[in-house]
Amino acid sequence: MKSRTSNCILIFCCIAIFAGCATYNAQKVGPTAIEHAKTEIPEAQLLDVGILVFETKELTPEVVKKEGTNANIRNAEIHFIPYHLKNTLHQSAHWGAIQVVPAETNSVDLLVKGKMLESNGEHLVIEIDVVDATQKRWFKKVYSAEASEASYSGNPAGEKDAYQDIYNAIANDMAQYKMKLKAAQIDTIRTVAKLKFAQEFAPDAFNGYLTADKNKHLSVNRLPANNDPMMARLLQIREREYMYVDTLNQQYEKFYAEMWPAYENWRQLNLTEREAIKKIKRDAMTRQLIGALLVAGAIAAGSQDSNMGRALAPAMAIMGGQVFISGWNVSKEADMHKAAIEELSESFGSEMQPITMEF
Repeated sequence: MKSRTSNCILIFCCIAIFAGCATYNAQKVGPTAIEHAKTEIPEAQLLDVGILVFETKELTPEVVKKEGTNANIRNAEIHFIPYHLKNTLHQSAHWGAIQVVPAETNSVDLLVKGKMLESNGEHLVIEIDVVDATQKRWFKKVYSAEASEASYSGNPAGEKDAYQDIYNAIANDMAQYKMKLKAAQIDTIRTVAKLKFAQEFAPDAFNGYLTADKNKHLSVNRLPANNDPMMARLLQIREREYMYVDTLNQQYEKFYAEMWPAYENWRQLNLTEREAIKKIKRDAMTRQLIGALLVAGAIAAGSQDSNMGRALAPAMAIMGGQVFISGWNVSKEADMHKAAIEELSESFGSEMQPITMEF
């Protein structure tokens, strides 16, 4: 009986500890330094990068409650994080033009797609999908990192984020893949990007210039003449699109700068409240466990033939019940911190809404 009771208590504790934990097949990122290009890369070997505004998983009421977020915050984050990734890629010096783009485009050599899976000031989990102009996927990974109070101190705005290790890891993975490519492969990616753009604007004129294999990877079938006037005009159109995206990125930059201090503050305060909740839950769990053990001991003592055991059993049961109830009461204190998180999120979301709408 005693062994069976102990097993039930152990199972109860495991369920309480692991219940509600989101799991992702993610690469957990620790301290990661960014890998800079060791030498200056010739312009012909640079790839232009477009970072698509991130997607986000559905914000169900359960997700909103668990992460202490809301739609306004997440809508701001899916613009903020791509722009900080852009800044990080710039620091690596491995790339040509790097821009955040609002929609998929054929005007870039490399497209980076992202999806927000979790963000609450304590954890950041994002999915990154990198595909070049030939439709070849470089990699698709989920990155996960955990922040501490120290993560939010001494971060120069626009340079270092609380989750900078994730950004550095993404930049390093992209650079490492690129460095494995031969010069001819990079040239093909750049050429395919130009021809895809040309086909988009003049499909009849540039039909058949590209061919796809069984995996839908594109390769160059034939090239226009060096002095092709239509190709020259289309490349001028592409330059105008670049100018438009540059102008758009000036707005992204303004949005990013305005969001930085409030976002950093919200995440840090959110983390503090979440840490308080975890401490309260640990204390409550400890008391409930001790109380349950005392009750289990009382049951075991009462079943013995010993007069002393039977005499102690009621007192142990009462004490165990009191300790268990005290643990339950302590756990209720977490509600205050949950309310604080909700209030913080409403405040920050309301602060960001007019900025997001203007943007």
